[in-house]
Amino acid sequence: MKEKHANKFNINIVLLGIVSFLNDLGSEMILPILPMFITSLGGAGLVVGLIGGVRESISSILKIFSGYWSDRTGRRKAFVTAGYLTSAVFKLLLAFSQTWQHILVFTGFERVGKGLRTAPRDAIIADSMPKARGRGFGVHRAMDTAGAVLGSAAVFLLFWFFGLSFKSIILLAAVIGFLSLVPLYFVTEKKREQSDTSMRIGLKNLPLQLKLFIFISGIFSLANFSYMFFILRAQEHFTGKLSIGAPILLYILYNIVYTLFAVPFGALSDRVGRRRVIAAGYLLFTLTTLGFAYFTSLPALVVLFGLYGMVYAITDGNQRAYVADLAPAGLKATALGTFHTVTGLGALPSSIIAGFLWQTDPVATFIYGAAVSFISVLLFIVPSGYFEK
Repeated sequence: MKEKHANKFNINIVLLGIVSFLNDLGSEMILPILPMFITSLGGAGLVVGLIGGVRESISSILKIFSGYWSDRTGRRKAFVTAGYLTSAVFKLLLAFSQTWQHILVFTGFERVGKGLRTAPRDAIIADSMPKARGRGFGVHRAMDTAGAVLGSAAVFLLFWFFGLSFKSIILLAAVIGFLSLVPLYFVTEKKREQSDTSMRIGLKNLPLQLKLFIFISGIFSLANFSYMFFILRAQEHFTGKLSIGAPILLYILYNIVYTLFAVPFGALSDRVGRRRVIAAGYLLFTLTTLGFAYFTSLPALVVLFGLYGMVYAITDGNQRAYVADLAPAGLKATALGTFHTVTGLGALPSSIIAGFLWQTDPVATFIYGAAVSFISVLLFIVPSGYFEK
């Protein structure tokens, strides 16, 4: 019976992976062209930074509340469903944007859906594979990113061979977003008792080492500005149709590397400890952003986009797994929501600063990212005695 129960909840990883696969298939048909869609409607570097920052920050403000209410009500799936539905609706509206201000509003609300679903979904994943969370999150992130690879490949084909406009591509992406809701129906969740813990008490009860990690990851988020600047950096070095096609191909490479290495690095963190693996990812981001600052030939861009994908393969799932490791049993969604909120809120000033620097000199944007991320590496190494896992 115990084995059957465990297998039942392992199926959740697959089902949630399929949901994320389909959702990201649609989302990643939008993301590679989003910075170019913004500039086509009159948005400059600072506007790109504003939209990139707002997208992450709006969702992140909700993550701590959705995580808390998920723990308090004992429910996970309802929040996850509402989140994916909200995202699909605003993807549809994004297709009808006429100005960059419309993009700002619709992408912002599309990310409200991400804010609703992320912490409760991650809590389901953490509960489903309690003894191998690194692998569980790695599998989920790999399926998520596999959808991203196919989505970005699809947008290249739709643009390059079929000549579809940005708006037509976004409309197709919205339809796929609605399809992602189907497998979510079959996800099961453990029956949980309602908790009367207040948010204030819940946050207060988070362990010191978890609070310290959230602080350090928040510093890293100040360096980790929007991916859109990496695409715009690549676009600078191409002309004509290639100025759109080449950045999309490089973005596909980023997603392929992410997909290939997410599970291995999740499994590695299960064996050698997450702190070491995450710190290595932060350091690699430092080196990668320095590379974007000074090397912009086609071979260099190929290598750098590959390294950018490697950074996310190392850090994305493992950070979540580490938070779940350190969080008390009854506060995992609250802890994950707090982590996502802190790191996401850092995305707004990070991307606005990046956009401001971009309008002065794109090189300065990447030097800024490298400098701040290196600070997070140092913070992670120095207080190592506070980390137990």
